[in-house]
Parts: sequence; C-alpha cells; structure tokens
Amino acid sequence: MKTDLSQNILKTIALGQMLSLCICGTAITSQYLAERYKVNTPMLQSFINYCLLFLIYTVMLAFRSGSDNLLYILKKKWWKYILLGLADVEANYLIVRAYQYTTLTSVQLLDCFGIPVLMALSWFILYARYRVIHFIAVAVCLLGVGTMVGADILAGREDNAGNNVLIGDILVLLGASLYAVSNVCEEYIVKKLSRQEFLGMVGLFGTIISGIQLLIVEYKDIASIHWDWKIALLFVAFALCMFCLYSFMPLVIKVTSATSVNLGILTADLYSLFFGLFLFGYKFSGLYILSFTVIMVGFILYCSTPTRTAEPAESSVPPVTSIGIDNLGLKLEENLQETHSAVL
Repeated sequence: MKTDLSQNILKTIALGQMLSLCICGTAITSQYLAERYKVNTPMLQSFINYCLLFLIYTVMLAFRSGSDNLLYILKKKWWKYILLGLADVEANYLIVRAYQYTTLTSVQLLDCFGIPVLMALSWFILYARYRVIHFIAVAVCLLGVGTMVGADILAGREDNAGNNVLIGDILVLLGASLYAVSNVCEEYIVKKLSRQEFLGMVGLFGTIISGIQLLIVEYKDIASIHWDWKIALLFVAFALCMFCLYSFMPLVIKVTSATSVNLGILTADLYSLFFGLFLFGYKFSGLYILSFTVIMVGFILYCSTPTRTAEPAESSVPPVTSIGIDNLGLKLEENLQETHSAVL
C-alpha cells in the first residue's frame, strides 16, 4: 500500500509539473511579445485558445447523442455555462491587466489568495474535508512563494511600481477569486459529468465572450500589430501551451483535486524565472532553488494524506465520511470502482 501511495504521489507531482511547464510556456511567449515586439493583447491570445477548444471539444459534443449532446446541454444548463465562461475569461484578463497597474511582487503574492478561496469553495460546494496537515502544507507552499518574491526583490526584478497599485491589487484579488470559482466548477464537472462537456462549454462561451471583449478593449492594439512570421509563431506557441494546459488540467483534477493542482502549479513562476536567466538576462539567486524546494515539500506534504469527502446533508446515504480520490490517483479510483461493482 505504501508503494502504491508513493507511486501515485510521484504521478501527481509529475502531472502538476507538466501543467506548470505549460503555464511557463504561456508566460515566456507573452513576455517575448510584450518586450521584443511591444504586443500586449492578452484577450486576443485567450480568444485563439478558446477557438481551439471550440473547434475540438464543442464540435465533439455536437456529434454526441443523448444527454451528452451539445443542444441538450445548452437546453438544460446554458445559463450556468455562460457564468462559468465569464468567470474563466475574466480571470485570465484581470490577472494580465493587473501588471499594468501594480508590481510583479503584488501579483505573485496576491494571486495566492485564490488558494484559500478555492479551499473554502471546495468545503461548501464539493464537501471536501481537510486535515490539519493540509493547512500546514498550504502554509509551507505559500512560504515558498514568499521566498520567491524575496529572491525577485534581491535580484532587482522589482523595477515597475505601476501607476495605480491599489487598482492593480484589486484586479489580482478579483482574478484569483474568479480562478477559484472556475477551478471548483471544473472539478465538479469533470468528476460528476465529463471532461469533454467542461471543455466544450468553456470553448463555446469563452470564444463568444472573449471575442466580444477583444473587439471592445483591444481593437486598436490588434490593428497596430506589425505582423511577421516571428510574431505569428509566438502567438501559435502561446495558443498551443494554453490549449495543452486546458486539455490536461481536467485530467489531473479528476485524479487529484483543484486545490492540489493549484499548489502544484505554484512552481510555474519559478520555471519562468529559470528560463528567463537565459532568455531575458535575469540575475540568478540561490533563493530560487530554496523557493522551489519549499513549494515542492509543501505540495508533497499535501498529497501525502488524502482529504475526506463528506456526504451532503440532504443525501439519502448515511452521514459517514469516505476517503476521496484527492491524492490517491487513478489506482485508488479504479479500486473504488471495482469495490462498488462487487457490492452491487
């Protein structure tokens, strides 16, 4: 059992770091566009990703039958997915827009606000029940983020004070909260319904909402782009990284949880920093290695103990708690399914 648990923890770590690398890819391509080519079009970049999701997953739903069909889903739950699409689009937009007003340090620190919000939403919506070790693990991860921010300051990366820090900080908090809402909805949908439904609906309404918004807020910025093959290639690279992130994250959340995934991807900024040493001339600090180590220790600590899932009060099932599939991965999920079938 200990061997299986260790293997599943390693799988969880590997999956989380794969997502971090996808986020790192989006950060690097965005920075190249902004610094080398003066292109700041976050909504256009997101729009391309939502279009890819629409072309793959929404079209896939259109050819399904029964309750998985696109029209059936729209008929029953259209307004819920509009709200989900709005939360996802605006979360992406607000975080990126915040960089224009506040500092890198503020964004990195305040973005972590989404984790306690996510845990609270998981408690009330998904009935997740945490142990003391989970709160300790989250505190350790946040300590690692603080170490990373300290390394940024010592390395001289804190050179942009922004022009309205308060507005920027508010945007980060709103964006982090919307990310938490989107992630909790994602966990519920992929575990109760299907990954394809989540991605198809986000692709559909994300395309519509981001398309309207980019015409309103980024029309002039898009018109001023001097297109060449390098800029086009960076847009393609960003879109592919973001598409992979959206496609793989539901798979990881299904075998872990939204909270553990968000803890795992805290290392994304560090990967960006490591690449930035070579691409953008960042100064190295040993604190980056320490920060990465602290975050990984917290992540492993969180994954080492499964959360519990409490039955909702209105359920006809006796009010007992059972071990969720939060951190035990595919192996335990398969075992639980086999046991359930045997009982039936």
